[in-house]
Amino acid sequence: MAVAVLPLRRLLLSSALPVCLVAAILCAAPAYSADAKVGAKLVSADPNLEPLPPGSSIKVDVQLVLINVTVTDPMSRLVTGLGKEHFKIEEDKTEQVITQFGAEDAPLSLGLVFDASSSMGHKMSKAREAVAQFFKTSNPEDEFFLVQFNNRPELVSDFTHRIEEIQNRLTFTESKGRTALLDAIYLAISKMKEARHTKKALLVISDGGDNSSRYTGREIKRLVREADVQIYAIGIFEPASSRGRTPEELSGPGLLSEIAEQTGGRQFPVENLNELPDVAAKIGVELRNQYVLGYVPSNLDKDGRWRRVKVEVKKIRGMPQLRSHYRLGYYAPTR
Repeated sequence: MAVAVLPLRRLLLSSALPVCLVAAILCAAPAYSADAKVGAKLVSADPNLEPLPPGSSIKVDVQLVLINVTVTDPMSRLVTGLGKEHFKIEEDKTEQVITQFGAEDAPLSLGLVFDASSSMGHKMSKAREAVAQFFKTSNPEDEFFLVQFNNRPELVSDFTHRIEEIQNRLTFTESKGRTALLDAIYLAISKMKEARHTKKALLVISDGGDNSSRYTGREIKRLVREADVQIYAIGIFEPASSRGRTPEELSGPGLLSEIAEQTGGRQFPVENLNELPDVAAKIGVELRNQYVLGYVPSNLDKDGRWRRVKVEVKKIRGMPQLRSHYRLGYYAPTR
């Protein structure tokens, strides 16, 4: 599976491009409040009003929603070169004005959530290789931590810039026990609160559904909706005819997909182990080629309610209609 990045100009000129939908991956970061203080001396335009004394400040309360966007063509190749004018954002069916736009490769805080249950035995070698391929897309400023799980999750490596530290830990990983996938995601989301960078993601590598967690799927879905963390998952699944024996194991693919989509990420199901490294590399490249869109919502009520977000890539002449995948929304701040 080759990973390709296409600039918009090249895509427009491609005569072999089929007319169909283009997949996109979007992740909306929850809104946050920031207080900006202006310390400069301000002089009023009204001569009847006293100017502010030196050192005075004005408190500006700004609520900003940020969205990370990845765009691909119908062949799943990444597309770069889009501008702010190519996107449309709605919040609760009301169109918003995009005030921030960028396409830089920002430093990343990433948690690797690695399945070490007994069923991973013969898959472990390729899973380690997939991690190595993913790390080849990283930048020196990135930081990583490792959560392994079987009967229970464990933080095996704290945040580090040293990729080899994570890989060395995986070298000695043995597969045993059951699968506490949901508990592992909970632990990783909690750990992400210590991240240094604003761009945060989890990469989950697992081969089955949960059969050992204390947390429920409903609780984890609520958790990831509240967290500003994009989740990608590689699901290593056997053919459906021979997949699992319990309802939890049978629901594994759907569970991973739903959790990832809540955050604007997605799951990549893999049945051929040889595809694992290429899929991991593709996820790494996607994380490096995201647009950043920002807007100040027209509804500034701090009511703590869920705000549904809709993002569209506008029709571009000479191209098929672009399809967008994105975080479903965010909870408004309460104060």
